[in-house]
Amino acid sequence: MQFEVWAPQTDRVALRLGGATYEMARDPDRAGWWTAEAAAVDGDRYGFLLGVAAGEETVRPDPRGRRLPDGPDGLSAVVDFEPLTPRGPAPGTRLQDAVLYELHIGTFTPEGTFDAAAARLGHLTALGVTHVELMPVCPFPGRHGWGYDGVAPWAVHEPYGGPAGLARFVDAAHAAGLGVVLDVVHNHLGPSGNHLPAFGPYFTETHHTPWGAAVNLDAAGSDEVRAYLLGSALASLRDYRIDGLRLDAVHALADERALPFLEELSAAVDELAAESGRPLFLIAESDRCDPRTTTPRAAGGLGLHAQWNDDFHHALHCALTGESQAYYADFAEAPLAALAKTMTRAFFHDGTWSSFRGRSHGRPVDRRRTAAHRFLGYTQTHDQIGNRALGDRLSASLSPGLLACGAALALTGPFVPMLFMGEEWAAGTPWQYFTDHPDPELAEAVRSGRRREFAAHGWKAEEIPDPQDPATRDRSCLDWAEPERAPHDRLLAWYRTLIALRRTLPDLRDPDLAAVRVAYDEERRWVTFRRGDVRVAVNLSAEPVTIALGRNGVRVLASWDPVAHPGPDGRVHVPAESVVLLGP
Repeated sequence: MQFEVWAPQTDRVALRLGGATYEMARDPDRAGWWTAEAAAVDGDRYGFLLGVAAGEETVRPDPRGRRLPDGPDGLSAVVDFEPLTPRGPAPGTRLQDAVLYELHIGTFTPEGTFDAAAARLGHLTALGVTHVELMPVCPFPGRHGWGYDGVAPWAVHEPYGGPAGLARFVDAAHAAGLGVVLDVVHNHLGPSGNHLPAFGPYFTETHHTPWGAAVNLDAAGSDEVRAYLLGSALASLRDYRIDGLRLDAVHALADERALPFLEELSAAVDELAAESGRPLFLIAESDRCDPRTTTPRAAGGLGLHAQWNDDFHHALHCALTGESQAYYADFAEAPLAALAKTMTRAFFHDGTWSSFRGRSHGRPVDRRRTAAHRFLGYTQTHDQIGNRALGDRLSASLSPGLLACGAALALTGPFVPMLFMGEEWAAGTPWQYFTDHPDPELAEAVRSGRRREFAAHGWKAEEIPDPQDPATRDRSCLDWAEPERAPHDRLLAWYRTLIALRRTLPDLRDPDLAAVRVAYDEERRWVTFRRGDVRVAVNLSAEPVTIALGRNGVRVLASWDPVAHPGPDGRVHVPAESVVLLGP
């Protein structure tokens, strides 16, 4: 088989395979590329020696290696994808009809593997979600971590099950009628186990990010770096038949080229979707509040298919909890007004002043031309839980009734809903920040850095969970005995009801953002909204309220607490901390 590597800054490259060394030749047609032919089979370990003429003896893994069986600092392994490629048909659910479920393989089950997660897919099909969104699965140091410190985007974390485990998981998900979305990180690599700088200019000092030198998307050598990232993304979609990608923090991609990397990626994914006949999509995480992120390329946008809507989350979080710290301050003054704005205009910050940033922020969405399914709505995500000091979920502080209200706002609102694993039964387990860095200096830096961060907000060091303590990860694993007992079972039934209604009522999937109507009373803490012929009345207060819906003849479709059908006067009586859905 042919081995190849891009190493433009060295005078000599050799392939180390199975104890033998093979000199590599420059590729006459591709500047900076080296190639060699050698016999190899699935599982054979290999790596590259760079600058051998200068005495370099470190064997480094292949930047495009598909498997790292011994971790980021070990050798790569040859992978034969022919027996791994999933054979079953993908469900083909469109994004506008989707309900996503964000899942972390390492804590979804105590075992923390693809196979163990696949054994729980029946829970998700009974819940009614359409796609599983996997947090990053590329290799990172140690066994347990969030995955955002990955260093090899072409490979799969071995403790989860490696490439074969991911292939089995996708096969099982498709067989269960579920699509699979994969979270990928292009804006940085982890601080440990990153060998790319030895091979070429993968990073540039032209730009700086919170993680140091930026990934090289626009400086000298960036053509190959962009091809490296784009190729890894397409390989996930093609080789594993992944159905979509979530792109982490695209606002942190420093890219000043006329053709942005994200636009190039979206064009390539659309081309692959056309070739394969599958509805592939890209979902961005971005804090820019810039509608150009999801505007089609033909209209001058980047052409990504959707983005997370943190503004909706922040408004809803403030309305449910009353919190006002940090970035919540912008939403907390009038949270129901903020919620109404995000439900009808997507962004709260659309050119408005942001006290958190100390400047105006965002740009308006053209809601008559922008479909609602360009945005994802959610009450919780890994970020919004795990980046809290104690990793506490909403269930740690809210009543079941308020959790039910939040679920209704996200699952019947205008945006594509997304759940974070366990929220559907008000999981009692936290989801905390955990790492497993083998380097003791890095481990201590992470531990002390997190404690310093929260000390600035009044937390004592001993109160902050130690990310390196295995117990921190163990506490974050879901307890699968909870869904079967009260009060978790009642909330789980409510989520199933809401998802079923979204699936069966076309009005709840209507992409017309301009058609959403919202009314609210900030002081009495109630909000109602209309999706076609469906009305949703939410009471966040500790007292019952009576809400005038008008003489519209609607009847109760579902409610958290018992609610009588509205009388001839069109008024509905909603119990404290409760919600009701009404329709013809």
